[in-house]
Amino acid sequence: MSDTPFGFGLPPEEPEDGDEGKKKDQQSGGGQGPANPFGFGGLPGAGGFGGPGGPGGDNPLAAMFGSLNPTDLGAAFQQLGQMLSYEGGPVNWDMAKQIARQTVSQGTADGTKDASVGPAERTAVQEAVRLADLWLDDATSLPSGAGSAVAWSRAEWVEATLPAWKELVDPVAERVGAAMGDVLPEEMQAMAGPLIGMMRSMGGAMFGTQIGQAVGVLAGEVVGSTDIGLPLGPAGKAALLPVNVEAFGKDLGVGKDEVRLYLALREAAHQRLFAHVPWLRSHLFGAVDGYARGIKVDTAKLEDVVGQFDPQNPEQLQDALQQGMFQPEDTPEQKAALARLETALALVEGWVDAVVHAAAKPRLSSADALRETLRRRRASGGPAEQTFATLIGLELRPRRLRDASRLWASLTDARGVDGRDALWAHPDMLPTASDLDDPDGFVHREQLDFSELDKMLGEAADKPDLKKPDPKPDPEKKDDDTE
Repeated sequence: MSDTPFGFGLPPEEPEDGDEGKKKDQQSGGGQGPANPFGFGGLPGAGGFGGPGGPGGDNPLAAMFGSLNPTDLGAAFQQLGQMLSYEGGPVNWDMAKQIARQTVSQGTADGTKDASVGPAERTAVQEAVRLADLWLDDATSLPSGAGSAVAWSRAEWVEATLPAWKELVDPVAERVGAAMGDVLPEEMQAMAGPLIGMMRSMGGAMFGTQIGQAVGVLAGEVVGSTDIGLPLGPAGKAALLPVNVEAFGKDLGVGKDEVRLYLALREAAHQRLFAHVPWLRSHLFGAVDGYARGIKVDTAKLEDVVGQFDPQNPEQLQDALQQGMFQPEDTPEQKAALARLETALALVEGWVDAVVHAAAKPRLSSADALRETLRRRRASGGPAEQTFATLIGLELRPRRLRDASRLWASLTDARGVDGRDALWAHPDMLPTASDLDDPDGFVHREQLDFSELDKMLGEAADKPDLKKPDPKPDPEKKDDDTE
């Protein structure tokens, strides 16, 4: 995460005249220190240009604004105004999008910059996904789920995935927003209305900044739309990021085409699973939401922040967030929600890992090396995991990826491809966390086939001989009308 809270610092630009330009920039106050919350000059009492003895100490206006040219000053106040005037939901998603795009434009730590995708790269991605789907036909009974294949730049990935991030983050942000209004006594809330409103706007900006920074950094690392095990992109659209695919395979000693094809296999496998298991997406997002509902806000710490809140020091809210204001409740329901989410993520990633390996092993000489590289990359976590860990103490890494992959492979050996994939027909048929501890027991256990059971019940209901028969006439009883 950036040390500059709320992302108000303008991105540094390289002076046209090299080192001399840098010296001039420093002398003119153009640099910004880590303690500067807004990124525009010094604030009264903040040290530097605005501190005691600094230039402009006798003139507060000069101390605050003297080091900025009119363009920078206007941009800073525009961002500040956007933050304080925000009246939307719990997260300022306009700010999140803006900061994510700014982060992307700055490039990654290795110096790689984002770039528009050319026609040749788009064609290469489309062909890789098409071939991957052909190979997957032999490895799974689920049909293709990719209606189209697209090549995205990092900025395009940000645009396409923000709706999914909104769905994931809003639940916990709503709890925080409600807590901000509850920390004051009821009789004081009416008097403190403007302050509460400003704090909620700050809170929306705080979340928007953190999510924007995380999504922007993540855009520099992901290779597709399903890297974190959740469907972040539009349904039925398999996506790869050529610039990141190239960076991923840079030091692996594997051909670029082979790396692209292996990653296309993973993307296409995820698309099949999410397209043909209709309940899976809501199951995963619902597990995240269920976990978020169990998050407890440390009201004592929040009360301290409210009591000491300084409008000139808005990064207090961000600091409080990063220092553990939100803790998961230690309840059976919360533990169950966490176990359900971790198991679901492991099962998704384990199935993809097993299916892709079955498709790639006979065809790609580097299949084993690429598989291990991705396993380690997935297990080590990344910006997405750090974001959720910071916000709600939730890690998205599938801790039991290898266990789940072994279980799916054993199911393939014991029941075949069709028998293995049939388990996705209903969530109650899937392995549980305890089944990952005893995969052999699950593999050889008799499983109810819910589809066959439903078919039998439907046929039984339609049979006329199972309907209640009409009462048979008594031959010894004469009809009253014939007597």
